[in-house]
Amino acid sequence: MAFLSDNVEELINLYEVVRDDVDTLIEITKRHIYDKDYYYKIRSLDPGILSKTEKASRILYLNKTCFNGLYRVNSKGQFNVSFGDYVNPVIVDEEALRDASEAFKHAVLFSGDFELVLRNAQAGDFVYMDPPYVPLSATSNFTSYTPGSFGEEQHCRLREVFEELKNKGCYVMLSNSDTEFVRRLYRGCNIRTVNALRAINSDITKRGAVKELVILSYPESEMCFSAFAL
Repeated sequence: MAFLSDNVEELINLYEVVRDDVDTLIEITKRHIYDKDYYYKIRSLDPGILSKTEKASRILYLNKTCFNGLYRVNSKGQFNVSFGDYVNPVIVDEEALRDASEAFKHAVLFSGDFELVLRNAQAGDFVYMDPPYVPLSATSNFTSYTPGSFGEEQHCRLREVFEELKNKGCYVMLSNSDTEFVRRLYRGCNIRTVNALRAINSDITKRGAVKELVILSYPESEMCFSAFAL
């Protein structure tokens, strides 16, 4: 059994609908059209007045048609990514949605703060953490996945949770940007540098592979079986 959590409630709602009512989700989402004016009309809808499935369909449509599939909200928690300029975007991938539906049937889904993992994780469990990345520079300070920011204080608190999980006997993996702050924060851990493809940048020449850090609480040779993801 896997536990999947995220602080973005709309994301977890989407996962739950994919798991519990994928046929209706597919049917509703197929009604959407790829049009700029229509996109902004859907974006302006208040998710609070929509049903659970309608809300999931809305965020799925926005994700498939917005700029680079980016998820970002303003200080009021409103999705504010601009329209994406595509030739023929795939809005409904039925096969992928049905595969995800089957996978989510073996998972416990919930929205909340990352510290909630401490309630369920036990020795031998694998925990993967994917927080908002530490900015690479003062001008790349995007952390707006939720209305509240995820700054140095939150990253330090996450480091404490990482250590608590390690002391419990969990296998912990965390991804983050390759910055001096992150390297200093996780000094003493197994830190590996990897190349990751990134397509989101206003300057197209700066898109491509960038260096990121994968931080482990264990040697790579050790095995683990259960899974949590934050």
